[in-house]
This record gives sequence, C-alpha cells and structure tokens, in this order.
Amino acid sequence: MIYPQKNIVIKTALQLYVRWITARYFKEINFDRIALDNNKSILLIANHFSAWDTIVLYYINRVFFRKNFHAMILEKTLIKEPALKYGGGFSVNPQSRDVIKSLDFAAGLLNEPNNLVLIFPQGKLYSNMVTEVKFEKGVSRIISKAKNFQLIFATTFIENFDNFKPVANVYLKAQSGTDFNDITVLQRAYQQHYTQSRQQQTQITK
Repeated sequence: MIYPQKNIVIKTALQLYVRWITARYFKEINFDRIALDNNKSILLIANHFSAWDTIVLYYINRVFFRKNFHAMILEKTLIKEPALKYGGGFSVNPQSRDVIKSLDFAAGLLNEPNNLVLIFPQGKLYSNMVTEVKFEKGVSRIISKAKNFQLIFATTFIENFDNFKPVANVYLKAQSGTDFNDITVLQRAYQQHYTQSRQQQTQITK
C-alpha cells in the first residue's frame, strides 16, 4: 500500500496547480452549500467518470469543506502519478490482500474530525451518461469501522452548453439516520441521489 506523504512545498504547489487549472479550464464550478458538522470528519462518496473528478472535489474541499483532503486512488494510478500522495492520495488494489489495509486506513482517517476521505465506490471509470451506479463492496467496511463522521454524497456532471469552457455542477447531499453498513442500502440511497441529480442536470437550459 502507498500512504499519503507530507511535504509542505509539494502540497502548496499542488494547491496552486488546482487553483490554476480549474480557473483555466472551467467557466464555473457550482455546488450545493449544504449544512456541515465541523465536529465530524467527512466521508465523501462520488461518481467516477473522468480525470477531473478528484480535481473538482479537491477544489470544493479547499473553498467549502476545508478539511484535510484524502482520496483513495487505484494503486496503478498512484504509481503513475506519485505526486498525488502529497495531496492526500493513498492506494487501493482490489486484486491484492492489501485491499483490507487500504480500507482500514481510510476508516482510521475518518476517526479524526479534521479529515475528509474521498471514495469512488464504482471502482473504475464509467461514462458521465450512465443511469445506474453500482458499488464495489469495500466502502461498507469503511463505514462499519469508522466513527463520528458525516456521510456526504456527491454527483458531478460536466457540460459545455453554450460555452467553450465547460461548467461543472456538483450536487451534494448529507446523509444521516440510516444504517449504511449494508452495501445494498448504501447503493440504493446513492442511486436515488444520483437519479435526482441527473434529472436536475438535464432540466438545465441556456
């Protein structure tokens, strides 16, 4: 397993890079200003459709969540892009025994209220146009082992409409009061949010 590394110089460079690249390549990044519990860490569950996903959510963390950002990233990606570990990236390899270590590490991070952990439970990239989101099982282990965290769903859609630069719309929803240790219950709840967000996105006109 590859763990996050601390290097203030590289971390600062990554933050500046994200601020520059989002301003350069996006006309707007819009998101819901949901209620947050500052005394809890955040488990952020999101759809995964492009290389922009993590960057957009990293940006939103900087301007809204304001937590110590961490993201579970496929090991092959983290080997290819090692600088990501300085931005909070840690590896997961679903085909390795280390997968349990990665899941437990994520759960441990959530025990600290200043942390945010981003998970893409689909496990790989899917089109931004899919109607159904299917989860891998690992996220339920994280939820069962973590304590005192706020569960937030994020659904991102990116479209150009009448702009040369695309617009990113991120639909956020805080979840509470439900036992999400069952992966079926968790997936059903996320699917409901995803479907509602997709419908809202398709109603946008310019």
